[in-house]
Amino acid sequence: MSSNERNEDEDETFSSVFTATDETNCEDESPPIPNWKFHQNTTAISTTNTDTTSTDTDTTTNMNMNMNLEPNQLSEYEKEIEYIEKLSPTHYRINIGFVPNMKVPADIIVNHELEKLLLLELQESILAKSTIPNYNTSNNNSNNTSNNKSTDKSTDKKSKKKKPSNPSFIPALKQMANVAALPGIIRCLAMPDAHSGYGFCIGNVVAFDMNNPEAIISPGGVGFDINCGVRLIRTNIVEEQVMGLKREELVQTLFNHLPVGVGTEGVIPATTNDINDILKNGIDWAIEHNYAWKEDKEHCEENGVMETANPDKVSSRAKKRGLNQLGTLGGGNHYAEVQVIDEIYDDHAASVMGISTVGQICIMIHTGSRGLGHQVATDALQTMEKAMSRDKIQLN
Repeated sequence: MSSNERNEDEDETFSSVFTATDETNCEDESPPIPNWKFHQNTTAISTTNTDTTSTDTDTTTNMNMNMNLEPNQLSEYEKEIEYIEKLSPTHYRINIGFVPNMKVPADIIVNHELEKLLLLELQESILAKSTIPNYNTSNNNSNNTSNNKSTDKSTDKKSKKKKPSNPSFIPALKQMANVAALPGIIRCLAMPDAHSGYGFCIGNVVAFDMNNPEAIISPGGVGFDINCGVRLIRTNIVEEQVMGLKREELVQTLFNHLPVGVGTEGVIPATTNDINDILKNGIDWAIEHNYAWKEDKEHCEENGVMETANPDKVSSRAKKRGLNQLGTLGGGNHYAEVQVIDEIYDDHAASVMGISTVGQICIMIHTGSRGLGHQVATDALQTMEKAMSRDKIQLN
């Protein structure tokens, strides 16, 4: 399956997120987003305005005003959400028919904030395609392999609104529905971190029938970051020990020792032989070179080593791209974040991770395999695209 492609170095074109706490302080400048209300006697979803200062009881008018939708756009939005069913306060379902060829419904686990995000994404996609003349609706699918990078700044004379800069944007709701149309799929879920991605939405989890000869596999369902994910490192430090100036010193020290940002090279020298050893031996290489403890193996998938790993299957270009990036954090949404435990929900699970008290300091790292992994995915996608053409596999 093809995923939305990006430039091979695009994973290095954004500044890294680096914060001292897990708190965020963001002003939401977007207009209020309607809440979805579940009617006890029907599976349909209606909308009500979250702005309690308004006395206007006309739901349609409020939606149009708050979401900045023209009547035709509002009509399309209402048709879209007819396919979305609320099963519980945190469980939504996209029913078959939301996009063509869906084979199974798509289930979403949400909270209030995620609900607003998903609706806002859907709104943005409707605005984009309805304000672009001759917009090709085929862009709105999971097989879109390019992002529109047009710099056209013209204005739609009728609406007097600036054209959206990314008319090919696909909202997460559409992405997970397109995934639910893949050959051989039997289950489609979206976890609580769901948001628009490349191909699949971020947080998309799917299952295929291995006995179905039409079932597919995808080397890059969600973007290109092979092994991209998060790792939690717990410490024996509590919040009181890193308050005031110590907090600033901690952050500065992390900046000094963690290569982050655009074009930053790693501080760990590596040769092609080193890359081969890392690809084959995984965490054992890190332990041997004092970059990890033996106990870390116990908390890694497959004990940090894949028995079937074969460096010979990785292209020389991929290995070359990884030579100067060993030990780097990356860019985009990658981060190293110092966090504070503010509540423990499951004592047993927390104890397994070494978390014992509220106020304990942990470090969460979100990174991936950088240019090496990006090239591995690119190589695999090129092979898969040829196979799709050969086998006449059709996607949305």
